[in-house]
Amino acid sequence: MAKLVSWILLFFVRLLTGTQGRWYGCPPKSNQRIYFANHQSHADIVLIWGALPKSLQKITRAIAAKDYWTSSPFKQWLTTNVFNAVYVDRARVGDQDPLEPLIEALNQGDSIIIFPEGTRGFEEEPQIFKAGLFNLARQFPEVEVIPVWINNVHRVMPKGEVLPVPILCSVTFGAPCQLLPNESRADYLTRARAELIQLKNV
Repeated sequence: MAKLVSWILLFFVRLLTGTQGRWYGCPPKSNQRIYFANHQSHADIVLIWGALPKSLQKITRAIAAKDYWTSSPFKQWLTTNVFNAVYVDRARVGDQDPLEPLIEALNQGDSIIIFPEGTRGFEEEPQIFKAGLFNLARQFPEVEVIPVWINNVHRVMPKGEVLPVPILCSVTFGAPCQLLPNESRADYLTRARAELIQLKNV
């Protein structure tokens, strides 16, 4: 059932958006990776995951907000069985580290898809990045950190609209953006955001 739903979902998304992966700065290899992307729609996960070759879909897990994606049995089934998502709590509970599920996934050898803004934005450019991307890049220096620009997805499902609008979209994968020796958190996050935005015009 999960395979059938994933096929139908990908078919619908590709029919609606014509989305294809554009590997501009790196090849689609099975290297362990942290893909970080701009975030403007709940469809972002589907677009990135669908732009990956099937061989990479099997080893790549999207990060999903636990409060939203487990709010109904269908959402939870979809993100668990189709996308093999990693759930994160957007609100810190006590001393819990919100990155713990991501760290566990990376320690298991999975690649992950994250949105370093932390929440959806509705502007042309992404919001300032939160510290999570820096912390993961520092803890896993051997994992490639790949910027991914999703183009036009905010026009497919404008804020406040119920029905999607057919608009051509693209998903562009950039060159690895590794943490440099002695690079500060602020400098790295600024550079990573800038490299992501550069993909907009590729």
